[in-house]
Amino acid sequence: MTHQPTPGPAHLHRAAIALGANLGDRARAIDSATAAIAALPMTALEARSPVIETDPVGPPGQGPYLNAAATIRTSLAPRELLDALLAMERAHGRIRAPGERWGPRTLDLDLLLYDDRIIREPGLEIPHPRLHERAFVLIPLSSIAGDWIVPGLGLTVAQARARLPAAGG
Repeated sequence: MTHQPTPGPAHLHRAAIALGANLGDRARAIDSATAAIAALPMTALEARSPVIETDPVGPPGQGPYLNAAATIRTSLAPRELLDALLAMERAHGRIRAPGERWGPRTLDLDLLLYDDRIIREPGLEIPHPRLHERAFVLIPLSSIAGDWIVPGLGLTVAQARARLPAAGG
């Protein structure tokens, strides 16, 4: 087994990632993805939230999701990190069909936050554009990064969670 060096403080970035699954062995997919994230080069897992079960958002007929959030310290650039997350989804059998949104999935990994940056590029939006609307993201994320200020929103993760309706998506 090879040991990866812990990223040095001069080039560390803090990122937040949402993890979700509603097909197959959901808990195993979340645990496997957490391990894969922690194993990324020049990346250290800072924290992972407890796993929660939520109703699906999107087309009817889907089973419930398991959702969690993780925070990491990494020297990977945002696009490199996103590409690594998409590769992990594919390795877990995720197929992203063009134009299909909110369908069932073996694994869903969303890059939510990256330092205090706002990025709007094709295929990469940080903060995640619907972060502040999603209880299934904000509940687990607030348990590990409640004081993180969401760039462009001016609220902490915990404050954004508190603004959601009681049955927030």
